[in-house]
Amino acid sequence: MNILIDFDGTCVTHQFPQIGEEVGAAQVLRDLVKNGHNLILFTMRAEDCYLDEALAWFQKNNIKLYGINVNPEQHKFTRSPKAYGDLLIDDISLGIKKLHCHFNRPCVDWKWVSEELCKQGLLTTVQIKQYDFSMQGYL
Repeated sequence: MNILIDFDGTCVTHQFPQIGEEVGAAQVLRDLVKNGHNLILFTMRAEDCYLDEALAWFQKNNIKLYGINVNPEQHKFTRSPKAYGDLLIDDISLGIKKLHCHFNRPCVDWKWVSEELCKQGLLTTVQIKQYDFSMQGYL
């Protein structure tokens, strides 16, 4: 499955142009890749230095990206500039559960996301039982 993943407010708290605090995304994203899914970074970070910092976060967390703002395979079937994916994880998505961060915009609740991904068969119950979302306590 091709999964579009936002960065600010989704993988980390909103602190643009800096990289925000961890919100529990890395452990889930690593398992999605391990389970054979493709992650496509779908971000507004366009300027080289800001995008490079986001890419460094993925590298630091050992998360392989399949694409950056575009699905590398979509040129075979469309000329649309919109990235093609089967699923979007984004803090502004309708219906996504959010955590309210102190002095900041809400960010994605990765405990909830991991449970939803498990219901869809993208993660296993064994995997989600191993996740540590204790860092969400400060939010």
